[in-house]
Amino acid sequence: MMREWKKGLWDVLFPVAELPGMMSGLGDRWCERCGEPYEGEMPEIFRCSNCAGRRWHISRARAAYRAEGAVRELIHEFKYNKEFHHLPQLTSWLEEGFERFYAEESWDALVPVPLYPLRKREREFNQAEELARMLGRRRGLSVWKVLERVKKTETQAKLRRSERLRNQKGAFCVKSGFDLKGRRLLIIDDVFTTGATVDACAQVLHQAGAEHLAVLTVARG
Repeated sequence: MMREWKKGLWDVLFPVAELPGMMSGLGDRWCERCGEPYEGEMPEIFRCSNCAGRRWHISRARAAYRAEGAVRELIHEFKYNKEFHHLPQLTSWLEEGFERFYAEESWDALVPVPLYPLRKREREFNQAEELARMLGRRRGLSVWKVLERVKKTETQAKLRRSERLRNQKGAFCVKSGFDLKGRRLLIIDDVFTTGATVDACAQVLHQAGAEHLAVLTVARG
């Protein structure tokens, strides 16, 4: 009851804006590992060329929508223009992905992808933290800020796939004081593109003892 009351209060303070443009869902066929969507006839279980031969530290990554149209626009307005009134809608899209792909499983916590401290000060907030916090309130899940970004990296959008993988190497560490042995953790971010960032996060979580790691984002790039 209290959770529903808080959600209602937030929706009053930050009403959902009218959605611009169209929204694109991911359909019914996608790569079992990275969630890349495909059209037409495909085997029920397959891996895309991006995942073939690649060592992943996550079991899978999922999102309910493509990063285009209204979804992409609201992500950018929230992330770069501090338009917090979009947060409830973005969380609703994130929650759709959770309900579709992860709700039947047990999770110890949501883990947001961290920003480098300087970038967080410039932006004044971390979009992944805000999304994780609101989803956690709605679904009764803990949010653990166990990760720290220790390397200042270039913006991923400017880089090719191979460059993105190198860019994130050694970028994260697990904060001291957390016992992650045997934990099931769901990594949260706004957009999944090549997966370089979230898999770098998963690698250090796995090294710290986490047993099962998956990824949920608002959209799939």
